[in-house]
Amino acid sequence: MKRQPLFLAMHAAMRDALGPGRWWPDASPFEIAVGSILTQNVSWENVERAMANLKAGGEFTAEALLALPVEELARLIRPVRYFQVKAARLRNLLALIVHDLGGDLTALARMDLETARQTLLAVRGVGPETADKILLFALGLPSFVVDAYTVRVCGRHALLAEDAGYGEVREMFMDALPEDPALFAEYHELLARVGNAWCKPKAPRCATCPLAAFLP
Repeated sequence: MKRQPLFLAMHAAMRDALGPGRWWPDASPFEIAVGSILTQNVSWENVERAMANLKAGGEFTAEALLALPVEELARLIRPVRYFQVKAARLRNLLALIVHDLGGDLTALARMDLETARQTLLAVRGVGPETADKILLFALGLPSFVVDAYTVRVCGRHALLAEDAGYGEVREMFMDALPEDPALFAEYHELLARVGNAWCKPKAPRCATCPLAAFLP
């Protein structure tokens, strides 16, 4: 916990500059889980169009969507990139919910965190970032989400090497921060906004960044 004061100060600086985090639209746990699959490498606007198609196509439940042929599922989510691949991944997640969780995604929240995480990671096509999004945003469990923005900001601030792996970055945040899902969610979202607007891959705008005071 040696880094807790630093990490909390960075969070406060981002929040003061950018306002409270806006980490996910108001949605059910199931909708967030589906969105976590669809949003991989695609804008939220395209995800919203795909979600609207899924809802318009009939009953929006794991059972109803799993009953669709994979070709129909792919057609409905066509607005997102790699829609055919994501249709297969979504079916795998739907099968977990229906066959292993009794149709209730929130059954994962009754497991300990690591068991729930490994259950999701065992689903083909669900990687660490997607699993942690479901755990944190859909189920309110304290599992920090790491993305490319997080890694870049940490590298620029010499918190970790820029080639640090997902697990190393996640563990650093979870060790340094209080175990608070709301804090984890807001921190992740604020880092994404800083990474998108200031901490760019090329020509970063360090002088005006909310985290400028923390640069080495």
